[in-house]
Amino acid sequence: MLATRPPVTALAIKQATEGRNARTLSAFYADDAVIRIVDRANPPSRPRELRGKQEISAFWEDVCGRSMTHAVEATAAEGDRLAFTEACIYPDGTRVLCIAMAELEDGSIARQTVVQAWDE
Repeated sequence: MLATRPPVTALAIKQATEGRNARTLSAFYADDAVIRIVDRANPPSRPRELRGKQEISAFWEDVCGRSMTHAVEATAAEGDRLAFTEACIYPDGTRVLCIAMAELEDGSIARQTVVQAWDE
């Protein structure tokens, strides 16, 4: 029996993110998807790139395994693109703000760009 991927919608992203559900988040991505992450440690000239299901799944396992809260605050979708903002808070009060743009192909995320800023 073939496993079906959950539909990638703003609501699905919100529920999986806020529920810290790494398995569902990972399932949104195509097998050859790429996530590009830009932040202080990974500037635009040298972004961190996660390639393929294995690297992306490990990333979500790490993020969702951390003791922190996630809130998807705003979403926008148009055609094959989905954008959202996410605010995170660690137990010590450290905050992270993330803005992401996902490009969909055949119902899965094929490419995603993430820009994040942390309290320092």
